[in-house]
Amino acid sequence: MEASIERIVEQSLLYDFYGELLTEHQRQVYEACVFDDYSLSEVAKEEGISRQGVHDLLKRCNKTLEEYEAKLHLVEKFKTVKKQAEEIMELTDGKNSLEAQDIEMIRQYSRKIIEEL
Repeated sequence: MEASIERIVEQSLLYDFYGELLTEHQRQVYEACVFDDYSLSEVAKEEGISRQGVHDLLKRCNKTLEEYEAKLHLVEKFKTVKKQAEEIMELTDGKNSLEAQDIEMIRQYSRKIIEEL
């Protein structure tokens, strides 16, 4: 179950970053199946294609999105920057004053974030 949730989150991120690069038809089918949780049969009927056609289209979309990520690494960079920002938040959470080592860690994380951008 946890692996399928992780897969859905990963698909969502890939789609958020690269979905606009798919055709309108691909986006409609992908959104219906992945985000709206329609069955392959329901989407096939709506789109006027076979159930197998929907299945193949989803596989191609996933492959295409993964290929974009392999070349551009935007999702990977996003995750890295998000993790670094969360670490900065942890360093400053609930503190009214910061120690020198905390300030240095914040500077290091900030430099990493700027480099990622």
